[in-house]
Amino acid sequence: MTRLVDQIKEALAAFASLRTQPALIGGLALAAHNVVRATQDVDFLADAADAEKIDALMRGLGYRCLHRSEDAANYLRGDEGMDFLFAHRPVAANLLGNAEVKESGLGRLRVVSAEGLIGFKLQAFVNNPKRTQDIEDIRSLLRANRGSLNMDEVRSYFGLFGREALLNELIADIA
Repeated sequence: MTRLVDQIKEALAAFASLRTQPALIGGLALAAHNVVRATQDVDFLADAADAEKIDALMRGLGYRCLHRSEDAANYLRGDEGMDFLFAHRPVAANLLGNAEVKESGLGRLRVVSAEGLIGFKLQAFVNNPKRTQDIEDIRSLLRANRGSLNMDEVRSYFGLFGREALLNELIADIA
């Protein structure tokens, strides 16, 4: 985990020049919402307007770009991965704008809400149904945060993807 910590600290320092600080999403963001699990890479939600600057920053840190589109970019340096989703749609831009600042051993770190993280995990699963870990992460987030989640927001994400029945199953599982 120490290498991952160093990787995040380095990225956070590099992000200081961006218009909007990226927010942590993915496996590492789970810890900010009372769920801990191992992960191999770092995932951020970033302002789409910062995409060019992020690309230059990542290359300057020695990463090579594996993929880049309007929606996402994936970088690799040795065996260290860093992925970005670019917020340009209203829902993602809202999640980025409302990301909470958390004090951590890594410094000040922005993290997407638990509801937003559930939405991103659901989107990843819908895009690739073989990603069953995302469903387990959603189940864990629902269980760990059941008293504080805005369930109307969570339901809206499942509604966007026509997966209301899946949410009902997950809720029944943790009841």
